[in-house]
Amino acid sequence: MGIYGAEGFLHESLKMEGYVSETLVETLDRILSQNRIKRILYVSGPGSYMGIKLTYITLRTLETARGIPFAAVSAFSLNGGKPLKAMGKLYFVKEKETIITRKFDEKIPQEFQMPESLNDLEILQDREPDYRLPSV
Repeated sequence: MGIYGAEGFLHESLKMEGYVSETLVETLDRILSQNRIKRILYVSGPGSYMGIKLTYITLRTLETARGIPFAAVSAFSLNGGKPLKAMGKLYFVKEKETIITRKFDEKIPQEFQMPESLNDLEILQDREPDYRLPSV
């Protein structure tokens, strides 16, 4: 997670360990109690189906209860466009504007980086979750 100042530059970067179901609400509660949040950006996918679903539901609830709007970014925008873990040896791969699944025998490290500026981040037109389930 990243907290950005009014000018759009990274103020603080937080790393969460564990499942979204175990860490998201507590982390958001701590951030909201310590900061004045005007908008939230979340990774709408592709990635963990359950993680994306829980995040989306939590943000929709937060928007309704507290009036904090949210928007979406692609997971590829935070990992340099590298393959994203789907399941087993399958990974999501972005080829131009198309996202497919591809099998890799070697494990690909999943490293994400918060951009230094929001100006460098593409905000998606659609904030709905990108539920891509690989074919098994």
